[in-house]
Amino acid sequence: MGDRSGASGSRRRRTGSRPSSQGGSGPAAAAEEEVRDVGAGGDAPAPEKDKDGDVDVGSGQWDLRCHRLQDSLFSSDSGFNNYRGILNWCVVMLILSNARLFLENLIKYGILVDPIQVVSLFLKDPYSWPALCLVIGGEAPGCAAAGKKANGGAAQCTVSYPDNLTYRDLYYFLFAPTLCYELNFPRSARIRKRFLLRRLLEMLFLTQLMVGLIQQWMVPTIQNSMKPFKDMDYSRIIERLLKLAVPNHLIWLIFFYWLFHSCLNAVAELMHFGDREFYRDWWNSESVTYFWQNWNIPVHKWCLRHFYKPMLRRGSSKWAARMGVFLASAFFHEYLVSIPLRMFRLWAFTGMMAQIPLAWIVGRFFRGNYGNAAVWLTLIIGQPVAVLMYVHDYYVLNYEAPTAGA
Repeated sequence: MGDRSGASGSRRRRTGSRPSSQGGSGPAAAAEEEVRDVGAGGDAPAPEKDKDGDVDVGSGQWDLRCHRLQDSLFSSDSGFNNYRGILNWCVVMLILSNARLFLENLIKYGILVDPIQVVSLFLKDPYSWPALCLVIGGEAPGCAAAGKKANGGAAQCTVSYPDNLTYRDLYYFLFAPTLCYELNFPRSARIRKRFLLRRLLEMLFLTQLMVGLIQQWMVPTIQNSMKPFKDMDYSRIIERLLKLAVPNHLIWLIFFYWLFHSCLNAVAELMHFGDREFYRDWWNSESVTYFWQNWNIPVHKWCLRHFYKPMLRRGSSKWAARMGVFLASAFFHEYLVSIPLRMFRLWAFTGMMAQIPLAWIVGRFFRGNYGNAAVWLTLIIGQPVAVLMYVHDYYVLNYEAPTAGA
């Protein structure tokens, strides 16, 4: 009986008034017996709620109840999706880890940033850039001739063929941030000076940042990678590859923003070009195909208009049309690397063609967040592999071969 009375007493509610000092009879005793029945497993009355719909903490036995049916937050059944704090933690950890690497780099190599070296590289031998010289020399007279007619371009009327065969129309297409010609491009009403100034400042700052990161971070890492390649020390090669992956990926992200947002928006603002969709949300890609369709919209539209759809109209299958697009893209990637380096190695071509089986693997075995992680992994690891292969071959061709011949 002592145990039972103690258990019943522990379930007794506290009320605002003191219990009656009289015997077991009266309202206080009746209320006590009711609470004991509820605690023993009887049906509980509905909780009283305040005007806001919340349970009144002072109403009945409910002010002692603290448990309910629910899942842990990390369980998928909980429906919880607010992980902003964890994302902020990842950002802080990323900053701290890269700050350590940056400090280690400064202690080991000192300050290597030298913007004058980059300028002197272009000015030392201007004839090594013939395409740029031809463009400037060939288009300057045309720009001067078309400049008088280009004023008031935002108020341009609808043009039809053959009225579009003018210097003004030709040079507008050459300088507009697009690869697909149209008779009448969408035009913006005016130039937003603050918007243009922000884009120009971004271009200037990000250019200096990329040059600094390349000189301070990438060049020493690449130079230290030559010996492991020469000795075929695979563990050291993998270590150099992973060390190069971080600065290479960071520079690639900065370059993406610099080109597709800052530069193209600045040119579009000056040209009153209205279509500013230069990229889509490729960072949310859950497949390799989605990434290539959304990260470079001007090139994607050109490939779609001049390769993919014409092949479909001529009876090719969708698979053959996609192969044709990847072949064209692989050719131009290799062209843009091999011509400046003056060597033909097919690493860029092979990397682009490898996207076809990679797209099938990611689409077949990965879904959702796993697919997105697989796309990011290929971007982070794939690019430094190509960089190291080209640098190694360039080093062997231009430095070791002449020394061996001598």
